Amino acid sequence: MITTATSSAPSLPLDMIIFGGAGDLSVRKLLPALYMAHLHGNLPPSTRIIATGRHDYDRAGYLEFVQAKSQPFINERNFEQEAWREFLRMLDYVCLDATDAAGYAALAKSSRQGVQRAFYLATAPSLFTTICENLAASDMIDGNSRVVLEKPLGHDLNSAREINSAVGKHFSESQIYRIDHYLGKETVQNLMVLRFGNGILEPLWRAPNIVSVQITVAETVGVGSRAGFYDETGALRDMVQNHLLQLLCIIAMEPPVSLDPDAVRDEKLKVIRSLRRMTLGDIARDTVRGQYTAGAAAGEVVKAYRDEAGVPPDSRTETFVALRTYVDNWRWAHVPFFLRTGKRMQKQLSQIVIEFADPPLSIFPDAPRSRANRLVIRLQPEESVQLQLMAKQPGSGMHMLPVNLNLDLQSAFSQRRAEAYERLLIDVVRGRLTHFMRRDELEAAWSWADPILAGWKELGEKPQLYTAGSWGPDASGALLARQGFSWIE
Repeated sequence: MITTATSSAPSLPLDMIIFGGAGDLSVRKLLPALYMAHLHGNLPPSTRIIATGRHDYDRAGYLEFVQAKSQPFINERNFEQEAWREFLRMLDYVCLDATDAAGYAALAKSSRQGVQRAFYLATAPSLFTTICENLAASDMIDGNSRVVLEKPLGHDLNSAREINSAVGKHFSESQIYRIDHYLGKETVQNLMVLRFGNGILEPLWRAPNIVSVQITVAETVGVGSRAGFYDETGALRDMVQNHLLQLLCIIAMEPPVSLDPDAVRDEKLKVIRSLRRMTLGDIARDTVRGQYTAGAAAGEVVKAYRDEAGVPPDSRTETFVALRTYVDNWRWAHVPFFLRTGKRMQKQLSQIVIEFADPPLSIFPDAPRSRANRLVIRLQPEESVQLQLMAKQPGSGMHMLPVNLNLDLQSAFSQRRAEAYERLLIDVVRGRLTHFMRRDELEAAWSWADPILAGWKELGEKPQLYTAGSWGPDASGALLARQGFSWIE
């Protein structure tokens, strides 16, 4: 049974128009997320979802395609036959080449008048400009329209600026939703509450109480069908410049004056602008590039990156990045931030580790040499928060062992936890911009990342090889060891 939404729905009916409606992202993420939003009453009445693509489907053919390809990505516990039939009735399909202006007349005819239109551009960023121009020429954009831009937005700072400027000709900044699905994760959003809703942490959330921060996003998967795209992108553009920097911003930002979208995004922007810009020497010393070779990942024998279909045999694209950076402001002076991401890693793991300073003097002769106190915020595969403390080991003497205070977020709350795309799509429908990137925020991130990319090119070094199923090149461990730290796995 469809449940009733707990917050007020928009007053206008909605036409959600998805460019790339038969693509992998739409099939695996967007359509299942929209079904879940419908199931729980979070879409306006009379919502229609119009998919576009170059596949020559009629509506019946597209519905068969969705039935076969998208339904398997819906958890069986959440699948209700009647709700699914109602969801399918919302769907329509328009065969459209996004670069052909003539085809947009059929799209305009398919969309209703007097509705709120949300355009989701689940396409290559190179098409964003063309799509927006053709939508404007077809008179489909008005003051109620919204546009969602998938990452990566551009290939570097210049291309990001060009796309932003081109889209900005037709949509105001308040109508543009630059999506980063990590910002839709429950635990990521819970970081705001963890930081700013608990007075016990705020006095400690700074140097010298915190001595290091680690952010890891490790994947066991390879590049799969994205090899052609990925080889032109690499791990820094695909993950660090957006996902990892967004996590860093939430960890490092100052308290916003409110939860107003611009108040939050103003503070995140300050963090990115405070990131230390790397010189060529910094890049050589403080960054590690890796590329996976054949090995075993997730219990399966897997091929090397260069043997993947669509990857040149001499590719120098990195599938792994580790780096050290600093936030040069008073709160974080001299605290290293270690970022790490890679494909074909030993296990799927997304977590943030806050390492607190040791007591100034230990009175316990057998105190462990590892850090006494850590806050470990796990984002996936399970979501949890652990605070590591020292406790006395039972028995005679004063021997200490680390113990964890655990908050299992999945068992702490009985209500259903929406997936990231579902949560962010609801935000689009309701006009909530807090968890989407603003133009100046995105461009500041590129201005920090571009010198690293340029430095790698100037240095001319090949990525260091690591075996699939490992934790990456040995040099990533040495990056931390130089300062007496190690990756927490």
